[in-house]
Amino acid sequence: MKYIIKKFFSMIITLVVVSFCVFLAFNVIPGDPALRKLGTEASPELIAQVRHEMGLDDPLIVRYFNWFTSFIHGDMGTSYNYNVPVAGMVLNKVPITLTMAIMSFVLTILVSIPLGIFTAKYENGFIDKAITMINQIIMAIPPFFSGIIITFIFGMIFKLFTPGGFVSYTEDFGGFLRYLIFPSVAIALPKIAMTVKMLRGSLIDEAAKDYTRTAFSRGNNTNGVLYRHVLKNAMIPVITFLGMLLADMVAGSIVIEQVFSIPGISRILLSSISNRDYPVVEAIIMGVAAIVIIINLLVDIIYRIIDPRIEITD
Repeated sequence: MKYIIKKFFSMIITLVVVSFCVFLAFNVIPGDPALRKLGTEASPELIAQVRHEMGLDDPLIVRYFNWFTSFIHGDMGTSYNYNVPVAGMVLNKVPITLTMAIMSFVLTILVSIPLGIFTAKYENGFIDKAITMINQIIMAIPPFFSGIIITFIFGMIFKLFTPGGFVSYTEDFGGFLRYLIFPSVAIALPKIAMTVKMLRGSLIDEAAKDYTRTAFSRGNNTNGVLYRHVLKNAMIPVITFLGMLLADMVAGSIVIEQVFSIPGISRILLSSISNRDYPVVEAIIMGVAAIVIIINLLVDIIYRIIDPRIEITD
């Protein structure tokens, strides 16, 4: 329990620090949101009036405190550009990005764990060497480039989906999921390669330890030792790694959305950055940061459940 409480308070402190850094970053870069909103021909008096209405003439620390207290109460502010609540603009896009990240994560687990076990079980075999070589190639290809290749092959040649033909989850949930399969594959490919490599190495390391030889001496066969003893210990670092990958997939989904013309968070984020619509940008970045930090907290808790010794050494 102490371990969980400690991790929880660490998460809160991290969120506060991240929130201040995000707010500071978008309030020190060049550009005046009021001027952007009114145009260069606006009078200084009108600009000063709009800056006051937007709260831009308050001291930085006051603006941060007002923004942060409102944010933790669920008020993400009002868009400078559209003059509507930020929450309404962002929250309806969140399911798109999160669904894509979760699909990528599930695909990574379903493919990488069996492959990792197989390659470790048949270490240095022909198939192991072939998979290792393919992994190295896949890890070297950025997800956005994989997305372009997937779009060209499966969208333009085989016509398995229509590039740019996004289907909203509010209209056809099945069609929505089918369209997200290909972007999810683009995100998952390098993660699968990395997970296979890590699980393979972890299994081989565990198989060389003394408890494995003891298990064999008691009459266990290879599969019995692998699945009853080695796999559990080998999965401990892999679970932490998978948690990091899930957090990375949330951010990676934003990039892939641009390749597949998916109207998710990325479209709002990019347009808001160019328009100096800071409340929208801050809300999106804080939301992504919160998701990443919460995922890491859950991974730490699962890690602690699997290996109680962590509480002693942490």
